[in-house]
Amino acid sequence: MFRGSAYLSLDAKGRLAIPARSRERLLAVGDSNLVLTVDRARCLLLFPQPAWEVIEKEFADLPAFDETALSVRRLYLGNAEDVEMDGQGRILLPLHLREFASLDRRVALVGLGVKFEIWDEQRWKDKNEAALNDPVTSEMAMASSLGKLKF
Repeated sequence: MFRGSAYLSLDAKGRLAIPARSRERLLAVGDSNLVLTVDRARCLLLFPQPAWEVIEKEFADLPAFDETALSVRRLYLGNAEDVEMDGQGRILLPLHLREFASLDRRVALVGLGVKFEIWDEQRWKDKNEAALNDPVTSEMAMASSLGKLKF
């Protein structure tokens, strides 16, 4: 499971150095092969290959001619890129994906269970601030909408 946030810099080539503790966890659940794709929230999603294969199967099981299912497959599968961590734990974020998520220099790598999100640092901070001030994300609202989740 991946959790926590790290604020990092992309190098001039658009490479992201995965922090050592996250790199170790990624290697423990698979190898250096990862999958990067877009998310509707305008961030990038980074999956270890084995976790992505589960998601890919779920996409394959969606109805073939349903417009919503097709739209979801186009977004997530159509923008998916295989990436590999190099010997120094870096991954290259392709330009078109960096542009999609408005990633420039400073980014936030956010662990969310089986995947990471990659955000523009300021957009991530703004998103957190908005969540803190949003009555929908209050503990009471979350407890009622998420059911048995306890924290």
